[in-house]
Formats: sequence, C-alpha cells, structure tokens
Amino acid sequence: MKSNRHDIETEGDVKLMVDSFYDKVNKDELLSYVFNDFSKVDWETHLPKMYSFWNTLIFGKQSYKGFPFGVHTTLPIHKTHFDRWVQLFDENIDDLFEGEVAIATKQRAKSIASTFQAKLEFINNSNK
Repeated sequence: MKSNRHDIETEGDVKLMVDSFYDKVNKDELLSYVFNDFSKVDWETHLPKMYSFWNTLIFGKQSYKGFPFGVHTTLPIHKTHFDRWVQLFDENIDDLFEGEVAIATKQRAKSIASTFQAKLEFINNSNK
C-alpha cells in the first residue's frame, strides 16, 4: 500500500509541520505548561517566527533573524522536557511526511534540543 505522505518540499509543508506540532505541544501535559502558563506565548507572533526558523534550516532561506537559545534561558525546562519535545516532533514529522528532508529535519531538531539542553545545564550548574 502506497503512503499518502511525501517529503517536506514547500513553505506550505513547513507551515503544516509547525502548526500541527504546536497543536500537539498545546495538548501535551508536560509542555503546554511551559508554553502557555509559564511563558504565556503569543501564538500569533510565535508561529510565524517558527515558520521562518524552519524554512531557514530546511531550505536555506535566510528569513529567520533571531537568537533562539536566548529566549530559553529563563524557562523551567530540563531533560524530560527536551525528550518530550523531540518525541512529539518526531511523531509529528512521521505522521505527515516521509523522505530525506523529513529525516534530516528530525535529526536537526534532535541536534538543536541536545545543544540547548547542554547549554542550559552548563548555565544552571555555573550559577550554583
């Protein structure tokens, strides 16, 4: 049976990926608190930034301008949050897409999460 999924090919695919991922985040018991209760994310502002961020990473379009790590330094997040974020991200990609770009996007997300987690652990341990 042929799959209906295709690879991530367009900005529309990125928008679908981001929108469906954050829909999952908003329903997730662990992550929704960080985004909605602690950070009080303005989704109308946040989602377009995430479209630009992922379009830049996936397609090389230099549309994202920002310092993504900086906004995470004050969040109450730990390894369990990063693990859950990666799990939801992977599930989301697998639900929607298949192909080389989809695989590379999942790998990039894991790398970002790992880097952010390591940096936050270093900062938190330095402040003790």
